[in-house]
Amino acid sequence: MLLRIICRNKSAMTRTLHPRHSLFARIVLALVPFVLAAACSGGTDEANGPASRSFNGEVNVYSARHYDSDLAIYDAFTAETGVKVNLIEAGGDALIERLAREAEASPADVFITADAGRLWRAEQRGVLRKISNEMLEMRVPEQFRHPEGYWFGLSKRARVIIYNKDLGLPDGVEDYEDLADPAYKGMICIRSSSNVYNQSLLASIIAHDGGEAAEDWARGVAANFARKPQGSDTSQIEAVAAGLCRLGVVNSYYVARFIGSENAEAAAIGEKVGVLFPNQSGRGTHVNISGAGVTAHAPNPENAEQLIEFLIRDDTQEAFAKGNNEYPVVEGVAPSGPVAGLGTFKADELPAATLGINQPEAIRIFDRVGWP
Repeated sequence: MLLRIICRNKSAMTRTLHPRHSLFARIVLALVPFVLAAACSGGTDEANGPASRSFNGEVNVYSARHYDSDLAIYDAFTAETGVKVNLIEAGGDALIERLAREAEASPADVFITADAGRLWRAEQRGVLRKISNEMLEMRVPEQFRHPEGYWFGLSKRARVIIYNKDLGLPDGVEDYEDLADPAYKGMICIRSSSNVYNQSLLASIIAHDGGEAAEDWARGVAANFARKPQGSDTSQIEAVAAGLCRLGVVNSYYVARFIGSENAEAAAIGEKVGVLFPNQSGRGTHVNISGAGVTAHAPNPENAEQLIEFLIRDDTQEAFAKGNNEYPVVEGVAPSGPVAGLGTFKADELPAATLGINQPEAIRIFDRVGWP
């Protein structure tokens, strides 16, 4: 309401209200300067694009992200452009299936999800369209976008090795490959092979070391389980902190959530866990993305492209990544919040598209070695 009073001269402006905002006032307040700048500025700069550009109508977003900071960003987009954002939230795989079922009748314009493997699945199901967008191609590094324009990275995360600080990092653990060493038998907690994050990690090992070596690795890690794979990355962090296992493999943003939590119990768990960025003397740590694509039957394709452009601007990248403790995908935009405290690292430069291409082989390997 305040924005409407301040910027009431923007007759095309609409704003979608979300009941969860009241529960996350601190997030919205942190974005107030950003929202006001978007709502009331008429300026232009190379990094942030022309603020005066405007489209009528709406854009329909199917998103697997469930963060209230995203809602504030959508409101800022509406304030600047007059384009109303209609949001549907669900799991990434469920949204892919929904898009496939809806086909030409789908109202969706933009699909947003986590992991290049899921973006590849969406591409394979034919629910995304190829686009050519100079701004997106310039701003999103080639590694983090589809070579033909089916999707573009929005933020990134690292898949790290964690360890119990009290027990210490076992001698000799530096790389992902080390986790298959029999010396670490009974030490490792990790998610199920059905988890897309593990599938993408194995896909990266296939790309670097070949299928045979990747299968040997998966078999070796499975032999070193401290327990049967179960739960989320959160469960692995809790198990490592409790000393149920000495090592774990998780996405960086899960660790940052614990470290930055306002809940004293959760923050204490985060303090018990150390983080190792693997493969620093070689190819670098495996990274993955959250990303977006324009849907195959988008009724508002121009608005869809403009929203994705908005999400990779300098003035949105920090807020978008910070909402899930991720790293910005645009070069030159620094990470902020708890994830920045994890330190800098050398990242694997493997194209994200390769992770999806190698996923079918990764799944077959997991099945063959008996990784539950």
